[in-house]
Amino acid sequence: MRYYFKILKNKYDFSERRCKMKKIVLLVLSLSFLFVSGCATREYVKQQIDPLIDRISKLEARVTAVESRVNALEGKVADIDAAKKEARDAKSLAQDAMKAARDCCDKDLSALKKADAAVMKAEDAARRAEDAAKKCTKAFELHQKK
Repeated sequence: MRYYFKILKNKYDFSERRCKMKKIVLLVLSLSFLFVSGCATREYVKQQIDPLIDRISKLEARVTAVESRVNALEGKVADIDAAKKEARDAKSLAQDAMKAARDCCDKDLSALKKADAAVMKAEDAARRAEDAAKKCTKAFELHQKK
């Protein structure tokens, strides 16, 4: 029986060594795979990043152009706002001038009407004065004849 245990023991030792060997080989292969495939060279990284740098540079140039256009438009918006304010002020002044002209025109019309009435009164007074002068002349002539 001892012999039988020795054989089993030797067999067990062999499988245990074999298992350890498999683990070591697997560990060495894993580490070598990581070192070989996991590292990138500087040239590879530069080769991969150069197109990205070019695209970013182009995008930055476009953003700068857009920002300058936006700034120009903001300046134009400020000019437009100022022009609108000036237009509102001019409109207000024009409305005030129209009101003053209407008031003046209304005053002129009333003054014209008053002047026409005064002319009519003056003409009527002149006619009455002429009539009175004629009467006075006739009365003087009659008084002279007597």
